[in-house]
Amino acid sequence: MTILRGARRSAAALTALALAASVGVTACGGGGGGSGDGTFTVGHSEPDHLVPGNTTSSYSFDVLSGLFENLMGLSKDGKPVPLAAESVKSDDQKVWTVKIRAGQKFHNGEPVTAASFADAWSNAAYGPNAYEANDYFSHIKGYDELNPEDEKAKPKTDKLSGLKVVDDTTLEVTLNEPFNQFPQLLTYPAFAPMPKAAYKDLKAYEDAPIGNGPYRISGKWERNKQIKLVPFSGYTGTRKPKNKGVVWKSYASADTIYTDLRAGRVDVQQTIPAAKVPEAKRLLGDRFLPRKMGTIDYLGFPMWDKRFASADLRRAFSMAIDRNGINKAVYNGDYIVADSLLPAIIAGHRPNTCGQACTYNPAEAKRLFDKAGGFKGTLELYFSNAQPTYAQWMTIVANSLKQNLGIADIQFRTVPAADYFGMLSRREEKGPYRQNWEADYPSAQNYLQNMWGSEGNKMGWETAKENKEFDALIAKGNAARDEQEAIKFYNQAEDLAIREMPQIPLWTWAGQGGRSDKVDNVTITPYAGGLLVHEVTVK
Repeated sequence: MTILRGARRSAAALTALALAASVGVTACGGGGGGSGDGTFTVGHSEPDHLVPGNTTSSYSFDVLSGLFENLMGLSKDGKPVPLAAESVKSDDQKVWTVKIRAGQKFHNGEPVTAASFADAWSNAAYGPNAYEANDYFSHIKGYDELNPEDEKAKPKTDKLSGLKVVDDTTLEVTLNEPFNQFPQLLTYPAFAPMPKAAYKDLKAYEDAPIGNGPYRISGKWERNKQIKLVPFSGYTGTRKPKNKGVVWKSYASADTIYTDLRAGRVDVQQTIPAAKVPEAKRLLGDRFLPRKMGTIDYLGFPMWDKRFASADLRRAFSMAIDRNGINKAVYNGDYIVADSLLPAIIAGHRPNTCGQACTYNPAEAKRLFDKAGGFKGTLELYFSNAQPTYAQWMTIVANSLKQNLGIADIQFRTVPAADYFGMLSRREEKGPYRQNWEADYPSAQNYLQNMWGSEGNKMGWETAKENKEFDALIAKGNAARDEQEAIKFYNQAEDLAIREMPQIPLWTWAGQGGRSDKVDNVTITPYAGGLLVHEVTVK
């Protein structure tokens, strides 16, 4: 896949996160949960699409996780487990045999078959469709044929050659390269199946998606208002609903959701704004729902600018930033300061891997800064306007760089949230910028290859010889026969990236949600489609 495609994919996924507190949709008031009919209400932001392959938005995933059932899912501790599949196996990590559990049906009664998955994946990977999750299928043989370098050229085929429907319950998948994380990749919502009925009118299908999950849509998607799901009586899987349905209600801001949570008009809020957290802890008591997260914030460098060419300079910036101080001042001390390129919930995380390079040390930072020859010109710092906390912590970073390194001329560049990650993908930034990553699936490979690899990074690091070494280590990890061997290579790649520091890890987010007194058994995981809707009970 090209750099552009990799960058666009990450931008879409991250934009969804960036808009958590500021999405321009109409708030829907009143109606709340606990209506006595066994349903409950969750406040979130408006999805962009409900065709599984055409979205990378976490708000779409909220809904899709109930409507659809992937071949593989994630346990609460982040391990891949079969859902629609009986098994996903390979002898060489390149050719995979997927056995599909027999007897499954879509909400319209169509049988779920191997072709249901193959057709949906080819549809999502077909370049002219311009689906948001297109790049996630780049591991599969035939992807390049569906996405020619000349974007004006029509592909000669609309089917991925690496997909072979052996029979109704057997799908053979051939990848371009060995990739032992394939079962993890299959947990990503874009890999859901679709019925034949979907392709007759995809626009109409999006208004009322037909899935194979534990819930079906009731009526249609009421855009900028709500989406109502009710249990599907023909569901035969392991996620049987313990409630009568869920209403996903769209809001313009997380602050408004929190107000309605307090008033009982919403039963679940997955992310309470940082400024409201102290109050929420006090008022909600055991209904305040803290959780571990895998989302990391970073400060990236435009490596094509020679002023940032020195690794000593980049380490100096890192050591001049007081991560603990920012955490206390902006996030109530709830975030976890970075000691690695990986969050603690990901297998392969090693405590204090970043060492001195991520430790606040103004004196050593100034020594490295001077050794690198300092910095000339205006230092521009880029961030989006999606959340007020971004400006708050970037202001502290600027003051630290002025005080500890002596950089006097610093300017902020605040970019509208809707444009921010597109700007990064086009590499228009002229200075350090805020970046973050939320796992597509809980794997060290997903963080490292997408954020630092030559085909996805936004820093321009792919021109460095060290990046070629990094890519080679990731490839060895991807081809490894077991997780421990894979992690060994991923960790070696991480060590190399830390040594070069083209991007500074800052902190891992804290998950802080809440529930009303009308619902119980509310579990919010750190993964895509985090709320386990089917487990929620209504009093």
